[in-house]
Amino acid sequence: MSQQLFTLDFLDTPTLPAADHEPAQDVRVSPATRTGRQRKLYIESYGCQMNFSDSEIVSSILFDEGFDTTEQLAEADLVLLNTCSIREKAEQTVRMRLSQINSHKKRNPGMLVGVLGCMAERLKSKFLEEEKLVDLVVGPDAYRDLPNLIREVDGGQKAVNVLLSRDETYADITPVRLNSNGITAFVSIMRGCDNMCSFCVVPFTRGRERSRDAHSIVRECQDLVAAGYKEVTLLGQNVDSYKWTSEDGAEFVNFAQLLERVALISPELRVRFSTSHPKDITDEVLHTMGRHENICKYIHLPAQSGNSRILKLMNRTYDRAWYEDRVLAIRRILGPGCAISTDMISGFCSETEEEHQDTLSLIDWVQYDMAYMFFYSERPGTLAARKLEDDIPLAVKKRRLQEIIDLQQKSSAARNQQAVGKMHRVLVENFSKRSQEHLSGRNSQNQVVIFPKKHYQKGDYVNVFVHTGTGGSLLGDSVE
Repeated sequence: MSQQLFTLDFLDTPTLPAADHEPAQDVRVSPATRTGRQRKLYIESYGCQMNFSDSEIVSSILFDEGFDTTEQLAEADLVLLNTCSIREKAEQTVRMRLSQINSHKKRNPGMLVGVLGCMAERLKSKFLEEEKLVDLVVGPDAYRDLPNLIREVDGGQKAVNVLLSRDETYADITPVRLNSNGITAFVSIMRGCDNMCSFCVVPFTRGRERSRDAHSIVRECQDLVAAGYKEVTLLGQNVDSYKWTSEDGAEFVNFAQLLERVALISPELRVRFSTSHPKDITDEVLHTMGRHENICKYIHLPAQSGNSRILKLMNRTYDRAWYEDRVLAIRRILGPGCAISTDMISGFCSETEEEHQDTLSLIDWVQYDMAYMFFYSERPGTLAARKLEDDIPLAVKKRRLQEIIDLQQKSSAARNQQAVGKMHRVLVENFSKRSQEHLSGRNSQNQVVIFPKKHYQKGDYVNVFVHTGTGGSLLGDSVE
């Protein structure tokens, strides 16, 4: 059974990075780099921002191995799909894409095809042995082995490495910035996940949680500032559980301390992060956000359900009262202007109508700025698949999901209206998708703001007075 996903996604609305149950609909083709290298790499990335960040690491490794990147599938010597397993629909999309790519391969027998990422880890050698769609399969912790695996395939063998690691963070690799606007960049601070949510495959496909050296993170952010970048997003499956200790044990850095170190690099550097887990986000993190204006006032705090029994079945390790306490802490420390977004699942195993109403009441109580919303579908290998019955009829799941969507649309519209009649500091990221005469950027709350171009350029900070709130964007005029 395929899972449907609905987001409040409008023109010029940004993609949220790396939620712990992230939508897997975004697909990106890496742009061309032409430095005269002999072989060409074509790479497509699916799913969350962690996957897009990983593709930058892969491109860096293969650049050193003699590969340029290309946007043209037909001229590629090596085709890699960096995949997502969070939903069945995501895997079906990749299978269809592999069939299309293999038709190209028939016309170009020298083309090598590989699968990277979570789907590679979950299905392992099935791609090679049963479906014969690919030449190599590489898991998220084995990208350093790509040069060796490619040489095996060049020698006529199939190749696979899906070993998970307890210490790999790729901290020493400088990513090749792909699909970059030159303004915003993603910086991975940790890998893996120790939370065993019963619906989620991530712990099985990305392995145990490990935190990256804090000094390497700060250096990467400093290098980005030196290159002209104005915003970084610190990525992890659960950033609040970031904990790094130096080898000699003399230095310990938690997430709040890391966040402050990055914020202190430059007052002109905006800092975002994703994703937070309700069980781990601390008042220390919130107070750190409050002390630094350049740490954006936006938190993605996935609830998944508003009912405590369902949360226990999901193994979320918090109940509704705990979640509400964390929302109250955000409002108390950062004020009502801090944006909060969430993930919600309808129709989880054994969910009753009353429990569904609890989810609706939580949405109404929090007044989320944005939400990723989907109905539950079982993922092989998860705790829910092994121990719980997927017993809610599809029609009921869809009806409950629509009720969640309808309520969230009202909440998003109300939150947008609260931004009208106020001044916002906007970081310009690009032209509006509607007009080259308008620019698009985001404010601290991650809301998209569109305004006339005038003399402004990408990378400028612009004070914009917002006069209109639409479904997914704010419209305004710049103020000198």
